[in-house]
Amino acid sequence: MFVDSHAHLADPAFDADREAVIDRAAAAGAEWIVCIGESLAAADRAQSLATAHRHRIAYTAGVHPHDASGFDAARDLAAIAAHLDAGAVAVGECGLDYHYDNSPREAQRAAFAEQLELAATRQRAVVVHTRDAEPDTEALLREQLSRRAVTGVLHCYTGSLALARAALEAGWYVSFSGIVTFRAWTDEALLRYVPDDRLLVESDAPYLAPVPHRGRRNEPAFVPLTIARLARTRGIDVPTLAAQTAENARRLFGLPAPSPVG
Repeated sequence: MFVDSHAHLADPAFDADREAVIDRAAAAGAEWIVCIGESLAAADRAQSLATAHRHRIAYTAGVHPHDASGFDAARDLAAIAAHLDAGAVAVGECGLDYHYDNSPREAQRAAFAEQLELAATRQRAVVVHTRDAEPDTEALLREQLSRRAVTGVLHCYTGSLALARAALEAGWYVSFSGIVTFRAWTDEALLRYVPDDRLLVESDAPYLAPVPHRGRRNEPAFVPLTIARLARTRGIDVPTLAAQTAENARRLFGLPAPSPVG
């Protein structure tokens, strides 16, 4: 059994066969899927999925850095807070992306800081996207941590050991996706560095399908391939790593133990 800690199940890529995708995930051993609301519209769709599959799907609500240029603090924070009241388990996906720069960096930093503050105030986890923006990501995290406790996860992590260390020292989690199965992945030290009790796995579906599915639409049922890759590198068996990462996800997101009812 495993928990897919980050999947975009509300994405239109799944419109044709979403229920079949959810069934395949369950058959593969997914006890929970955390459906990411990376925009307020996506969060609304994710909420509907979580309501329909309340024993298998949890959801989050936030504003992705790509959309930060349209972030309105009063409006969007109120909408995210309403989702938290309705059962969303985390704020996000939010963060910084200086690779594509789809939104001005100043707008990204402002939207990220506001969402970190909301997560801290509401004592919810935050799901963080960071790409080519490590100094600013670390600075914003440390600034928030200096004032109040906030916990979260660096999702789909491909960054430096230094940023991972800073997050782990703050009690955060680090999540790996199918990228670790790609031939181009060489950072074995990073895969071994994250402690057992701070390690998460994710699909990031429909993106980043692991080998041998690379290039296809990804889905949560493929997460065991990522688990197997991590287990091999870390020198432990697959069931142990699956169980540990599932426990970690339940702890971070406040998920109940799995139910036989789906």
